[in-house]
Amino acid sequence: MECYHLYMTTATAQAFPNIAFIKYWGNRDAHFRIPSNASISMNLGGLETRTQVTFDPALKNDQLTLNGKPQSGKSLERVSAVLDLVRQMAALQRFARVESNNNFPTGVGIASSASAFAALSLAASAAAGLALSEAELSRLARRGSGSACRSVPGGFVEWQAGEDDLTSYAFSIASPGHWDLSDCIAIVSQAPKPTGSTEGHALAASSPLQAARLADTPRRLDFCRRAILDRDFEAFAEVVEQDCHLMHAVMITSTPPLLYWQPATLAVMQAVMDWRKNGLPVCYTIDAGPNVHVLCPTASAAQVISGLTLITGVEKVLAARPGGPTHLV
Repeated sequence: MECYHLYMTTATAQAFPNIAFIKYWGNRDAHFRIPSNASISMNLGGLETRTQVTFDPALKNDQLTLNGKPQSGKSLERVSAVLDLVRQMAALQRFARVESNNNFPTGVGIASSASAFAALSLAASAAAGLALSEAELSRLARRGSGSACRSVPGGFVEWQAGEDDLTSYAFSIASPGHWDLSDCIAIVSQAPKPTGSTEGHALAASSPLQAARLADTPRRLDFCRRAILDRDFEAFAEVVEQDCHLMHAVMITSTPPLLYWQPATLAVMQAVMDWRKNGLPVCYTIDAGPNVHVLCPTASAAQVISGLTLITGVEKVLAARPGGPTHLV
């Protein structure tokens, strides 16, 4: 092991962002990112983060490049915090060069931090000579971004809230091939969010609605899990939209309030409800941002994408199907 650490060590990992059907919003423990409630999501195949980590004895500090641009400040600090955990586990005293690239918009509510920290966790641990289990990788990714723990396993994923660092991690409840859903993401803005998710989580408890949302979460989790396992789109649509509305109600009633929606966000929501009334199997959900994830069986995806492109304010539509786990490349 000592000899191994004398040289530059490099690894590259690829991870997918995820879309939460039952949302994570609010922490019981902000330091360890222990969530206030469990959540369920789907990895978004076709959208990817690819991250290379190199532990280089010549470096004097950690370096981060995102989509070709050097980063500093909070972005670098969050990456270094995860690297510190890896260095501690591996008894390694080397700074790292991290080069990360996304093939989708960053910081606009498409869970770029989820795929980023999932890929970072695997690449960094592999470069440091660690062979972590899926649960251990999920826990490590969670320390960088809560939702990142859900991007480590593949397919349809549940994140158990747990009680502490050891028990809060994600696992697959169904493989990517279990249900052929498509996520047609209506991009209405590519501008960075004015308030990031980390800051937003800290405001959740200030909403008088958060306690009611949390009290009902076990019911919604069971309903959503059953709908996925049964491939019951009608039941799935009902619970996914309800959960989305509950999270955004908490955001809007926090102090200060968070209102991510834009006029085009509402236009897409209304269109989806109209399409469903007319018999199209489709529903929506929205993370912490203005862009709308429009979910449907893949057989209906072409029709949904065509309809979304006609809505005023929709800049483009990204399409994703269930994605696999974080992996080395």
